[in-house]
Amino acid sequence: MTVTIRDPNHEILLLKRYGKYGKFTFTSHASGQHYLCMQSNSTRFSVFAGERLRVHLDVQMGEHSIDPSAVKAKDTVKTMEYSLQHLIDQMTYIARQQDYQREREETFREISEQTNWSVLWWAIIQTAILLSVGFWQMKRLKDFLIEKKLV
Repeated sequence: MTVTIRDPNHEILLLKRYGKYGKFTFTSHASGQHYLCMQSNSTRFSVFAGERLRVHLDVQMGEHSIDPSAVKAKDTVKTMEYSLQHLIDQMTYIARQQDYQREREETFREISEQTNWSVLWWAIIQTAILLSVGFWQMKRLKDFLIEKKLV
């Protein structure tokens, strides 16, 4: 029987061929789902001479530590690692939020500048129209008064 064991990253931890009897153990440094594949070396699955294909699988999981102070120190280090990772994640989140706000501010500034230019030109056009209409009215009034011989 050939036994293949892969970790969650699909890297091979164990690839070994066994005879009629075999026993295997492995240690993984990655947590998560591991893949265990057992393949028979024989292509025949028929029962002959009273022999059967039998597989007994006994799985033991977990860490086995002898020194309790090492476990406590390891737990302290793990706690500090988690805290440090949490702080790093928060810093990354804050940096992303700052970048997002910076982009929004830049977009808002560009829109504001465009609006200010539009308002300025609209005011200039309105002033020009009002002045031209005022001069036109004064000319027409003067022509009217001259025509009626009031001036």
